[in-house]
Amino acid sequence: MSTEILCIGSVLWDVIGRASAVMRVGSDVPGRITRLPGGVAMNIAMTLRRFDMTPILLTAIGHDEEGDELIEAARRMGLDTDHVYRSDDLPTDVYMAVEGANGLIAAIADAHSLEAAGDKILKPLADGRLGSASAPYQGQIALDGNLTEALLADIAHSPLFAMADLRVAPASPGKAERLLPLMAAPNATIYVNLEEAGLLCHTQFGDAPTAATAMLGKGAANVLVTDGGKTAAHAYQDGVLTAAPPEVLVTRITGAGDTFMAAHIAAGTRGAPPEQALATALQAAANYVSGDVPS
Repeated sequence: MSTEILCIGSVLWDVIGRASAVMRVGSDVPGRITRLPGGVAMNIAMTLRRFDMTPILLTAIGHDEEGDELIEAARRMGLDTDHVYRSDDLPTDVYMAVEGANGLIAAIADAHSLEAAGDKILKPLADGRLGSASAPYQGQIALDGNLTEALLADIAHSPLFAMADLRVAPASPGKAERLLPLMAAPNATIYVNLEEAGLLCHTQFGDAPTAATAMLGKGAANVLVTDGGKTAAHAYQDGVLTAAPPEVLVTRITGAGDTFMAAHIAAGTRGAPPEQALATALQAAANYVSGDVPS
């Protein structure tokens, strides 16, 4: 299988404040603040590149100083930015989060420019550069839920995506329900955490295997559910696979799910059977949250 993969969605600057102290609302503690390339599509693309895949970014980035810096950073990492939509009147998006010893305290994702750009970011899939309605793209596509609900619904029924191997993830629990139109797409693999699975099924689950099985019952063809340091599950037509992630000291959270998804895609591309692909993805995510791989 080709190592080329389209990464469609949010590419922005991550501004992350991390502290070693337990934090609550109103906490004011010393820590470190970093600015790094981020966004769901970008996090997936960066991890895929580390696994020697060839990510092509489809996103919206402003024609501003922050956007120029972000494009240059992506190119230095070996990501293809030739098809990125650059807007003259929309600023480059940004994500801001605060993490403490007790996990993610709060986060704000400002992806308004991506939402405003709408289907302009998909033009290369229609104008012949990457595909067209008569000859749709047939490779792998990683798609994130930062796109608008209307655009995701269009994608679910668009001939431009009908032949692709779609890998789909919500951007956050707050945007999980945007993926409902894609749940029953026969060519889609859905990656969610336990909370997101509950939101998509309008219920609460106690564990990942139960959640994954329920999502199959809701029409999903292929679904992976993670639950932090607890058992993860992969449900598909041949059954439900489960595996426990390695126990590690957690030093960061933002981007862990994206790393899991990317590692799973890369393992499958290399021909790993489903059991091995799940184990590989869990190990990659564990390495990431422990700080053993670069941001």
